[in-house]
Amino acid sequence: MVREYTVYGNDFVRAGEVSGKIKTILKGLGYPPEMIRRAAITTYEAEMNMVIHADGGRVRASFSPEEVVLVFADQGPGIADLNLAMQAGWSTASETARQLGFGGGMGLPNIRRYSDALDIDTKVGTGTTLTITIRPGGRNL
Repeated sequence: MVREYTVYGNDFVRAGEVSGKIKTILKGLGYPPEMIRRAAITTYEAEMNMVIHADGGRVRASFSPEEVVLVFADQGPGIADLNLAMQAGWSTASETARQLGFGGGMGLPNIRRYSDALDIDTKVGTGTTLTITIRPGGRNL
């Protein structure tokens, strides 16, 4: 099963809706609770990154018994220094996002921590695509 969604940039009212929808699907399909938790965390973090940094984008979620693959693609500014962006606490979030309580610099580190596989394809001026894989019986955190 595959589902696709749109994430809207700077829309803090709808931010988190996609991760909620994916969590509901996972529950309905009977995935293990720990897998649902990890998928919800990674999905929320990636979705918020699109809202805060990339003026939105598209999400493609593929569900199978072996794994859930979540692809987040945007046409935002790209990540200038991926090594720096992977460090906890580092952020380029706007002052507006920070005033709303977002942009703490934990998005990519949390995605890496809670996923079984993470691929980041980014190019400055073109955009970023995150491919997140979550498997049953994956990471024991």
